[in-house]
Formats: sequence, structure tokens, C-alpha cells
Amino acid sequence: MLSKTARDELEKQHYRIVGDHSAVKTCGWTKKMLKGEGGCYKLKFYGIMSHQCMQMTTSISCANRCTFCWRGYKAPVSKEWKWQVNDPEMIFEESKKAHEKLLLGYGGNAKVTKSMYTQSKDIKHVALSLTGEPIIYPRMNELIGMFNRDGISTFLVTNAQYAEQIRDLKPITQLYISVDAPNKELLKQVDVPLFPDYWERLNQSLDYMRQKKQRTCIRLTCIRGINMVEPENYAALIERGNPDFLEVKAYMFVGASRERLSMDNMPSHADVLAFTKQLTKYLPDYEIVSEHKPSRVFMLAKKKFKRNGKWFTWIDFPKYHELALQGDDFTTEDYLKVTPKTGIDDSEIKVDEKTEELEFWKAQENQVTI
Repeated sequence: MLSKTARDELEKQHYRIVGDHSAVKTCGWTKKMLKGEGGCYKLKFYGIMSHQCMQMTTSISCANRCTFCWRGYKAPVSKEWKWQVNDPEMIFEESKKAHEKLLLGYGGNAKVTKSMYTQSKDIKHVALSLTGEPIIYPRMNELIGMFNRDGISTFLVTNAQYAEQIRDLKPITQLYISVDAPNKELLKQVDVPLFPDYWERLNQSLDYMRQKKQRTCIRLTCIRGINMVEPENYAALIERGNPDFLEVKAYMFVGASRERLSMDNMPSHADVLAFTKQLTKYLPDYEIVSEHKPSRVFMLAKKKFKRNGKWFTWIDFPKYHELALQGDDFTTEDYLKVTPKTGIDDSEIKVDEKTEELEFWKAQENQVTI
């Protein structure tokens, strides 16, 4: 899949290539949490421990050339799988080894406590969203089964160009679909898809999302001056997919996207909030639950997840794994936990062994002892 030049370039960018088509890279939030500088939005919104999260993909190739993506245009693109299919057990084991090697230097970092570093070796979460389109890996369900077996939660992001794979996907902790524009013409401009029927594929994917029993989320990446328009049409797409949660997030001016967009296209946190509020006018079943300012993202949830004045958007991970190993006859409501911090304010959650906030997070996420 990768030429030597492309492989070398990715290695310089701190990717580690696994087999012929997979890759691992340490997330910045994993590093930050190890140093006591706070966790990612998935900690605040859903309760993951960022220092125990592995970021990877099972396919470096993609069927889109999204303008806002940090990938360079030299990265492989394809509509079909054309490569050797690596064994999922190999991907599973070698990805974990690569992740641990990438974190080796933190063992001697003065800002990292020994307990935090030790815990980072015990992977509890995987974000299948690094680069490319992970869902097209032909043996994805087998790999998901291995993560479920080992108590590793799965957050998978897809660009909605492979509807049948979404339909056939076995239970995962949370499925994301990226909806990058509110109409067909703008989606072509933003995503630069290879498939001529890209719009139909998106809508079919949303139909299959609607049929899922477990947690689902639609993500909007906001690009100022380009796709922050027509909230009513975004709302129609969202209602078609009927997700449990929404994430409205700012485009970040990073990587190769700087060759295609400008700094002016990166909205402020206030810009994203204003657009999110416009969106909620057309989504009566949803409400803004929380925000994460460093990521410029807002999370919305269906109002049914608010019970007796408390939101339940966090995940009971042990319960999820118990249910997943039993089969697929369970729903989002079966593995919910109370969300400890909600609302829009000026504070940010940080994890530091010397602060009282640490005790707060210990009490909420009892399967992790920090």
C-alpha cells in the first residue's frame, strides 16, 4: 500500500506502520494526561482515560481527499481494497507493541509519575480514527472481537462511504459518522470523494446507523467560511441517522490541510458555539451537554439521556464488555453512567495527582486507579 517514500515520511511524523496497511500514532492528549496536563474531550464527554488510549487505523487508504484532513495528497486513496489482508491477531498484537514503544520515553519523564506510566501500558481504549478509512479492513469484525475480549473499548470513525460495512459491523463501544456538509454540492467540495455516488452512500450509511442498537454519534467538523451553513439541512441528515450523540467540532489548521485552507477557516470556540446553537433550533430532541475548549468541540445528546436532572453520557466500560461478549442483543441504555461534569463554563477538567480533582475522577471512573 505504501511506497518507501511515503512510509519514511510517516515514520518521520511519528507514525508506526503495522504490517501492510495499518498504523499507530500516539495522540497528543495521551501525552498530556501522562504529564498531568488534562485529558481529551472523550474523557470529559464519555469517561475514557486518555493515558490508556491507543490511536490507530486498520487502513491508511481512504476514498476521500477531505480538504480539512491533515493527510497529505500523497497518502493512498482507493475505492476498493487492493492489498494483502493482514491477520487481525497480528494487527492487534503489533499495534499494542508499537503504541508501548512510542511511549517508552515517558518512563523517564520527570513530569510523569511511575503509576501513570505503568497504567499507560494497560490499554483500555482504542480510537480507530487516526488516518484513512479503518472500516474497509475486510476482517474488522474479527479485530473488534479481540478488543472486546481484552476489555478495550472501541471508538470507530467512518466517512460514510462504505454503507454495507456499517450495516455489517459487530457491536462497538461507539460508532461515529462524519457529516462534513449539509448538501450534495458542498460535500463534494469539502470531502473531494472518489465515489461518484458519494451523496447516496452518505444517506445509506445514515440509514444503517439508525438501525444500530449500540452507541452512535455524528460528528460535524466546522470550517469557517465554507460549511457552517444551512443548519436545517444538517439537522435533516442528523435526524436521518438518529444518533445518540452529536459532536460539533472546529477544523484545526494543522498538517497538510494548511496547503488547502487558511487560518481564517479555523473557527473560534465562540464560532462553534454560535453554530451549535443554530443547529439545536432544528433538533428539538437534542440538547447541549458539555464542551471541551482546547478542542473547540461541543457535545449534544438526546434528551432521553437526562434523568432526574442528571445527564448519562459516560460509559460503563466493564458492563459494555460483559454485554458485548454475550452477543449483540443490548442497547446504548444498558451501559450508561452519570456524566460528572456538564454545562458550558470557563473551567476545564485536568488530572493531576496533587489536586483535589484527581479524587473526583477516581470516584467517577472506578476501574482505573490513578
